[in-house]
Amino acid sequence: MKRRTKIVATIGPASGSPEMIGQLIDNGVNVFRLNFSHGSQDGHRKQAQIIRDVLAEKETYAAILGDLQGPKIRIGDLDNEPLPLVNGAKITLTVDGEKPQSENVVFVQYPTLPESVAAGDTLLLDDGLIRLVVDAVNGKDVLCSVQIGGLLKSRKGLNRLGGGLSAAAITEKDMKDIELAAELKLDYLAVSFPSCADDLNPVKERLAELGVKIKIIAKVERAEAVACDKVLDALICASDGVMVARGDLGVEIGDAQLIGVQKKIIQHARNHNRPVITATQMMESMITNPVPTRAEVFDVANAVLDGSDAVMLSAETATGQYPAQVVAAMATTCIGAEQHPDIQKSSYRFDRQIDCIDEAIALSTIYVTHHLKGLAAVICLTESGNTALMASRLNSELPIYGISRHRQVCNQMALFGGVVPTHFDINDETAECVFDDAMQLVASKEGLKPGQKVAIMCGSLTGRSNGTDTLRILEYR
Repeated sequence: MKRRTKIVATIGPASGSPEMIGQLIDNGVNVFRLNFSHGSQDGHRKQAQIIRDVLAEKETYAAILGDLQGPKIRIGDLDNEPLPLVNGAKITLTVDGEKPQSENVVFVQYPTLPESVAAGDTLLLDDGLIRLVVDAVNGKDVLCSVQIGGLLKSRKGLNRLGGGLSAAAITEKDMKDIELAAELKLDYLAVSFPSCADDLNPVKERLAELGVKIKIIAKVERAEAVACDKVLDALICASDGVMVARGDLGVEIGDAQLIGVQKKIIQHARNHNRPVITATQMMESMITNPVPTRAEVFDVANAVLDGSDAVMLSAETATGQYPAQVVAAMATTCIGAEQHPDIQKSSYRFDRQIDCIDEAIALSTIYVTHHLKGLAAVICLTESGNTALMASRLNSELPIYGISRHRQVCNQMALFGGVVPTHFDINDETAECVFDDAMQLVASKEGLKPGQKVAIMCGSLTGRSNGTDTLRILEYR
C-alpha cells in the first residue's frame, strides 16, 4: 500500500552525508528541514546542495524547508552550568546586563520582561521542565520561587504559562536567513512564533523584494495564536501551510489543552485548504533507541487520523543514533494508520456551498473516486500545485498524481498528503496529446490494466494558475 502521509526530516550532524540523505529518501522522507536555529549559513548551503544532488541522482522530488529561528525568548549564558535549581529556592531573573550573575541571579534576553509579568504568574524554562512562580517585580528584576527544579543550562527558552511574552516577530538574524533561503531557492520557509497574521508580513515583503516564490509555513506555537478561532483562521489564511509546533505551544497552553488544540488546528487548516504538518517529539525515544515506544506509534497514528498532511522528525534525525530507522518506523506507522476506514472516506464540504470553480471540480472528483468502478488514479495537471492541493483534501485510497512542468512546484507538492509529484513539460503538446501522455505516464508507474480509468483535473492548459475548470474521465486501452 502506498503511503499518503508525508514525512519531514530535520537534517543535522547525524543525517547530512550524501549516503544518509539517500537512505532517508529510500525510507520515505518527502521534505528536508534545515533548522536555521543551528549551524552556519555555509553549512546550510552545503547541505542544500547535497540534498539536491542526491534527489537528482535518484530522479525523485522532495521539498527543502528552511525554519527561521524567530524571536524565542531565552536566558543568557551562565557562568557555571548546569545551574542546579531546587524546589522552593529563590531566584532572580534580571534584564540588567550590568548586574553580576550568580547561582541566584540569571540574565534574561528580553528587556520588557518586568513589564510583561506580575506576581503569581508561572514562568517556564527549558520547554517547561523547570517551573518558576513570580513573587514580585522590582525594577529590572523579577523575583521568583522555584516550583519545579532541575538543571538549568545556558540559552534555554523562557515562556509564560498562558502566553503573553512575545518579542518582535522577525529578528535581524531571521532577515539574513530569509536572504539565504532566497539564495538557495528553498521551497518552503517556516516562520517561528507568529502571534497573528500580520507577523507574517515582513517575511512576505522581503521575499517579494528578493523576487523568489517560496511558500510560507506558519508555525502555530503561541498561546495568542490559538486564543480565538478568528485569530487562528486569519493566521492560517495568511500562510501557505501550517505547522502544529507542539513544543512551545504545549509549554504555553499546557499539554492537556494541547490535545484538543492540535485537532482544531489541523481541521481549520484543512477547511482553508492549507497543508498541515504535526511536529515535536513524535518518536523522541528513537534518538537513542532503535525502536519507538507504543505511545509514540499511537501519537503518530493519531496525527494521521486527525488529518495531518505530514508528520515531522526533529532531533530524531538531526542528532539521533538511528535516523534511517526512525524514518522507516514512522513510514510504517503512517501506513498502518491509513488502513482505518475513516481515512479512506470523505465527506469534504458536502454540507455547504462553495464559491470557487476549482473547488467544485475537486468536490466532483471526490464523488467520482468513491462511486466510479474501475477508477485507478487521479491526475492533476497544475501550474501552481493548487489543483493537486485541492485534490489532496479528499480522503481516498487512490494515488493523486500532481503533474507540473515546473520543478519547484513538483518539490512543493511533495508536502501534500497523497500527492505523487511528477514532472512533465506540456509546452509543445496539444490538449488531447497532453491527456493521453499524462495517462500513459501514470500507467507506467501504476501498472494500469486495459479498462481501468483515470480522473484528470485540469484548466485550459494555457499556463494560467488557479484556472482548474475541467474533470475528464479517461479509460486506459
